[in-house]
Amino acid sequence: MVRVRYVDADILIIGGGMAGSGAAWETRYWCRNCRIVLAEKANINRSGAVAMGLSAINTYMGLKCKENTVEDYVKYVRGDLMGIVREDLVYDYARHVDSTVHLFDEWGLPIWPEPKTGCYVREGKWQIMIHGESYKPIVAEAARKALGDENIFNRVMVTHLLKSPSNPNRVVGAVGFNVNDGTFYVFRAKAVILSAGGGSQIYRPRSQGEGLGRSWYPPWSSASSYGMLIEAGAVMTMMEARFVVPRFKDGYGPVGAYQLLLKTRISNAYGQDFWKPHVDEIRKLYSGKGNYVDLPITPTTLRVFAQRLEWLAGRGPSLMRTDETVKKGTESEAIAYEDFLDMTISQVVIWAGQNHEPADRPYEIITTEPYVMGSHATECGAWASGPEDLAPKKIEGLPDDRRYQYFWGYNRMTTLDGLFCAGDACGANPHKFSSGSFTEGRLAGKSAVLYVMDHSDEKVEVDRAQVDSLIAKIMEPLERYQKGRYNVVTGPSYMHPIDPTKMYWKQGLFRLQKIMDEYAGGWSTMYVTNEWMLNRALELLQFLKEDFMNYAAAQDWHELMRVWELWHRILTAEAVVRHMLFRKETRWPGYYVRADYPALDDENWHVFVNSRYDAKTGQWELWKVPVIHIIEFP
Repeated sequence: MVRVRYVDADILIIGGGMAGSGAAWETRYWCRNCRIVLAEKANINRSGAVAMGLSAINTYMGLKCKENTVEDYVKYVRGDLMGIVREDLVYDYARHVDSTVHLFDEWGLPIWPEPKTGCYVREGKWQIMIHGESYKPIVAEAARKALGDENIFNRVMVTHLLKSPSNPNRVVGAVGFNVNDGTFYVFRAKAVILSAGGGSQIYRPRSQGEGLGRSWYPPWSSASSYGMLIEAGAVMTMMEARFVVPRFKDGYGPVGAYQLLLKTRISNAYGQDFWKPHVDEIRKLYSGKGNYVDLPITPTTLRVFAQRLEWLAGRGPSLMRTDETVKKGTESEAIAYEDFLDMTISQVVIWAGQNHEPADRPYEIITTEPYVMGSHATECGAWASGPEDLAPKKIEGLPDDRRYQYFWGYNRMTTLDGLFCAGDACGANPHKFSSGSFTEGRLAGKSAVLYVMDHSDEKVEVDRAQVDSLIAKIMEPLERYQKGRYNVVTGPSYMHPIDPTKMYWKQGLFRLQKIMDEYAGGWSTMYVTNEWMLNRALELLQFLKEDFMNYAAAQDWHELMRVWELWHRILTAEAVVRHMLFRKETRWPGYYVRADYPALDDENWHVFVNSRYDAKTGQWELWKVPVIHIIEFP
């Protein structure tokens, strides 16, 4: 018999990473008498993208020390994303992010001090150095104290959002289950903040066999933010801007501290510069109206693209020239090792296993498999309302509809009433990283409190039939396994037994990764795709969706979580492919190239691509939205 527990709250936060922790802290600050609950599928102390730690905070203006301006940051972010960002959203988190970092400092996060100036030690123009192995536990402690441990539901996997029976555009809660004991939770809330992270493992990782599951963005980031948003009918934006990043080979160690702090260059295999041989070709194809190639800081996507052109020319791999900047027995060696021990311990383990000393020789740099996310150097996510003082109230010539407009009442609210988004879930405003995601959680939290106050007389309605139907749907993989658990042929020990009547989560995940890698611009095709390949991907994704509905099976609660993570990834993958097919240009060549449209086309595609999915009919709608600039460029 299924155990069902109803939890009533004023505000529900889904996901306990940096954005969810920020939302928790801020909602309590503004609403002392509200009941605020947070559901996290892992444990808030070590969940989210910062779980292993970080060696730097990548977004900090330094306004107190007059190091940078918010306007310059908006210019930087827009240039890095080749001209297409929601400048109102970027400006909004940027003007508040310093206060977030100062909170972290007060809470005990060791930020490197600069004794001469009283500021922080800079890694780069926008980054500051930290001793960050315990970054997430420090931030999580503030969230836990704000809400109270009794209001934090760890190990609860939220799978679906709940709609009001009287208003199909109103979100009134969510449903999920405890992955340890199978208790189903029905959360009823006046406002919901979705901050469940972006998506890794949608594309086939470079790490295979014994390294299966190793990736740069955490493997537990299962695109649940996007899957729930898409299935609920929220408008999504820029899902085609999936992200590829250069990292140290095999361990996926980040390159920031080496390049920015230690000033280490990347070369081709012969010690030559990887950028100069290709600058004229790149300038011809990708300068655009913003002259992006000649910006003070070359956009990430173009730097990645130049490295790939070097590989194709037979001069790969790329090498991080640590032999030039890391010296044994000096501070540079300590930084080189601490950078990874703070956040990517596996990279140091690989070095140890290969007898590698960074001071003695360079190490290979490789581009990762693509990730679907909205908080790093890319911008997938929900289309959200901006702050009232920055967003244009109405874009002339377009319908007065949330699908097209920048503002409709509450900052960071999605096109669904009562549903707010933060971190990876909120689209079109990249370069938030950890501090910006926490800040965006704060912004969404404050708006959610205002929404609750404005709707204080409203009674939350939840349709019991809808709840029962969802619980039955969620349980189907468990029941399917029990009904046919003896229909086993054979199978390798590292996977489930082969059963012609079932599809286990790992089998489905391998299928998804193969489809996306081979047809939607993965690493095995050197990130190249075209219309035929994308249409083939859609065809195969439809087969996968059908098989999921009919054959997905799980033998326990943990596997059931993996099954629904797979479903969220499948929906997200389809959104990515449809957006890539719709945008007929190549705007981010380092992330993917449309071989049939290989150049940037500012005349037709200097726009946002938005979409909406109808779960009842399975149909997608896609359209363009103009980019509105609020800061002069460059």
